[in-house]
Amino acid sequence: MERKFSAVVTKGPVAFVSLCPELGVVSQGKSKKSALTNLREAVELYLQDEDVQKTLRKRPVSKATISSIAVSA
Repeated sequence: MERKFSAVVTKGPVAFVSLCPELGVVSQGKSKKSALTNLREAVELYLQDEDVQKTLRKRPVSKATISSIAVSA
């Protein structure tokens, strides 16, 4: 079964960092593409955990909402 999750990628000082906000899974890569590939693999491994599967059956993951905010600094 294919499931869809959000992915947020930011460029850090050394690598691109990727985050799946619904699951709290993070990865990285030298390029945006590799960061997303690595995140996909990390999420797949995370979802294989039996405890995670039990939790997801009880409480399905909702889609994340990505917004921006403005702050005065």
